[in-house]
Amino acid sequence: MLSKLMDIHGDNSFKAKSYSSAAFTIEKLPMQLATVEPDKIFSIKGIGESVGRKILEQLETGTLLALQEYVHKTPPGVIEMLNIKGIGPKKIATIWKDMEVETLGELLYACEENRLTLYKGFGEKTQQSVKEGIEFYLGTLGSYLYQQIESYTLNVHEKLNKAFDAEFILTGTFRRQMEIIEKLEWVTTASGDELKIFFIAGNYEIVNEEAGYVSFKGKENVTLGFFCCYEGQLYNQLFATSCSEVFLQAWISVTGWDATNPYSSEEEIFEDCNCAFIPVCERETAEIIELALNNQLPELIQTTDIRGVIHCHSKWSDGLNSIEEMVKACIDKGYEYLVISDHSKTASYAQGLQVERVMAQHGEIDELNAKYPSFRIFKSIESDILSDGSLDYDSNVLSTFDIVIASVHSNLKMTEEKAMLRLMNAIANPFTSILGHMTGRLLLSRNGYPVNHKTIIEACAAHNVVIELNAHPRRLDVDWRWIDYALEKNVLISIDPDAHNVDGYNDCKYGVLVAQKAGLTKEQNLSSFNLARLEEFVVQQQLKRK
Repeated sequence: MLSKLMDIHGDNSFKAKSYSSAAFTIEKLPMQLATVEPDKIFSIKGIGESVGRKILEQLETGTLLALQEYVHKTPPGVIEMLNIKGIGPKKIATIWKDMEVETLGELLYACEENRLTLYKGFGEKTQQSVKEGIEFYLGTLGSYLYQQIESYTLNVHEKLNKAFDAEFILTGTFRRQMEIIEKLEWVTTASGDELKIFFIAGNYEIVNEEAGYVSFKGKENVTLGFFCCYEGQLYNQLFATSCSEVFLQAWISVTGWDATNPYSSEEEIFEDCNCAFIPVCERETAEIIELALNNQLPELIQTTDIRGVIHCHSKWSDGLNSIEEMVKACIDKGYEYLVISDHSKTASYAQGLQVERVMAQHGEIDELNAKYPSFRIFKSIESDILSDGSLDYDSNVLSTFDIVIASVHSNLKMTEEKAMLRLMNAIANPFTSILGHMTGRLLLSRNGYPVNHKTIIEACAAHNVVIELNAHPRRLDVDWRWIDYALEKNVLISIDPDAHNVDGYNDCKYGVLVAQKAGLTKEQNLSSFNLARLEEFVVQQQLKRK
């Protein structure tokens, strides 16, 4: 470890190599080093005076001061990268110091955005190998993004229904469309004993067993939990296990629900309580119950309501496809428009567009708009929000864009005061159309910089700025828990895939899933505007700049 950390920091390569050689020698010894007499350690071939002293220090104290010093000055996420097959200390040094990436989640996101290939020593094969290595490693930690666990969940569900003559209904956080899944759960009419026989035969271990509940874990490191009940109680159990604790307590208090009554569906439970059916994804807060009792639930946005793709990257910056390839993919999916938003000039790590390349790209867009007259490509940019909150071009260049998405990509380690200064200045800039991924978070790896959500939402309302719901499964930023306040302030949301290839369009689905949790309707989402309405929006943005 010491030699690897020294290599990452670029310190004394001769010493680092000697420590590495000594570690290899020790690993091959036929006996435990702790059983060797201290004075004989120095006589082992490959262990010199300096290394020998460090071995004794570790044997006597249980620690190594030099190692602790390196650990202290190295971000934990950088150390964690040593667990990933395919990247050694030299490549990790490039990732940390040149790419400014400090966690595995950030590195995985960089792979997905095709950024590793921009650096010496990282080809497409290496990038793919690193991506697969990280995904495997993160899978051993037991927490998953909804998108990561989705296909596995559906496969297990199908196998259960084939293997048992019993009913299985998915419940828990997956059914509630939560962005992070810790375990998968079902309600079932199968018995605990039947389940134990099945899973133990499949080399699963029992994780937990109590009255009416049993859970298992297999080689995939995913916990599978089962609420076992009789047919008459199946839907009571389903209802109780597919809502938040806050919602459930409020429901019992407000409706007086009798969970002992037998029901043949969840709809019957709502009918019995004289309440409109509340979709599972919305069963989070107490407030939604009042709306349902008064029949005031909104008609939730659906994936089919997305009319065009806003915020995507092409080969002009760090995307994998040409603009025309992205246009054709949009047309194939029935979309009406594409808002191409490559990175701005400061984002050198992503081949951000210098001014002359902006103009060249606009020329290509004009040609493509002429070639595809029934489709519309809008000229956009994902402009970096600089350290003082200004945008990445002067007003002459910014005025050439139809839509400007303003996002923070650098210097993410900020106090709330600094973050708010940057964001508030960017929001007040008349050229800002959309505030991109508000907190910069990456789920399961980076919390994002601290912000005052209410103040930002109120500023967006005052300056007619749309708030992005970045639909990349690792972002889902703005957090859905703040969307209701944005809607209260009449701020538009924009579900955007932040696509770096045509397959990335599919991520719109995950933005929709969490937007449904917040009660978003298609009327409140910018990317649900048809072409004519989006053209009106662009005109309004141009008027705002004057």
